Amino acid sequence: LVYGNFLETVTEIMPMYWMRAIGGTLYITGMLILVYNIIMTVSRAENKVTDELAEAPALQRVSKSRVAGEGWHTWLERKPVLLTIYATIAILIGGVVQIIPTIVVKSNIPTISSVQPYTPLELEGRDIYIREGCVGCHSQMVRPFRSEVERYGEYSKAGEYVYDHPFLWGSKRTGPDLHRVGGKYNDNWHFNHMYDPQSTSTGSIMPSYKWLIVGEGAKLDKSMTEKKMETMVSLGVPYTDEDIANAQTSMLEQGTQIEQNLYSDPDFAKSYEADKAAGGESFVEMRNREIVALIAYLQRLGTDIKVKEIINETAQN
Repeated sequence: LVYGNFLETVTEIMPMYWMRAIGGTLYITGMLILVYNIIMTVSRAENKVTDELAEAPALQRVSKSRVAGEGWHTWLERKPVLLTIYATIAILIGGVVQIIPTIVVKSNIPTISSVQPYTPLELEGRDIYIREGCVGCHSQMVRPFRSEVERYGEYSKAGEYVYDHPFLWGSKRTGPDLHRVGGKYNDNWHFNHMYDPQSTSTGSIMPSYKWLIVGEGAKLDKSMTEKKMETMVSLGVPYTDEDIANAQTSMLEQGTQIEQNLYSDPDFAKSYEADKAAGGESFVEMRNREIVALIAYLQRLGTDIKVKEIINETAQN
């Protein structure tokens, strides 16, 4: 690839972003001038145009029944209520025939045995991902093109999204695709990237998300996790009653593991322990902050499918 790193692509097209901004500014300016011109034209008009009285000829009364030589469709078009009823019935029949089989026949839904539902913490992290609008700049769909496979990894499979409600394919890549980002970077990288994107990716235009890490709003709200899981069950996600009952314990265990992983960075350990000592009773442990849930979700993306490259070595004599 000419630009193996997606950030290089973003850097190269920055002049085009400026051109787009200038073009948009000119467009808005033109619209404002248009509105001003209309207002001034109307306000300075000397001769007011009076309404001209006009009368259309009376409509001829048409028989309610079919007239000689009139087709069924032409007659039905003269009956708007009846036409609407028949059209609605036809649409409903067509919809039922097409939609219901795809829902009730399980074989129509592609599944992959290695794809499992999100853990409770990953589910919360996914909601944060949606809330912060990450899907507006990042896609989660690696298309089966050579350029994308070489950059991001194995192309996406339909069965990988079976538990995504809603799916987050995205339609714009201001940033790179994230469907294979799980395991690509360690937890500290994601932590630092969300706190200061430029610290890990020089030239990045991504904004900082410090409120997920520090401040009163950084505490993860876990009060609705069980309800969310129950809702997912109604949509076909196979959470068991035991999974839902143990949601809080599961989140604490996974959050604690991520917190321990973050301690591998000496700078994090030093600053975190200092904040912990000064925080008092109001201090929120890292395992209970939103950033940990988001990291859990990002580290899960694309990891249900592991593609092993098989290299055939040819013996040389």
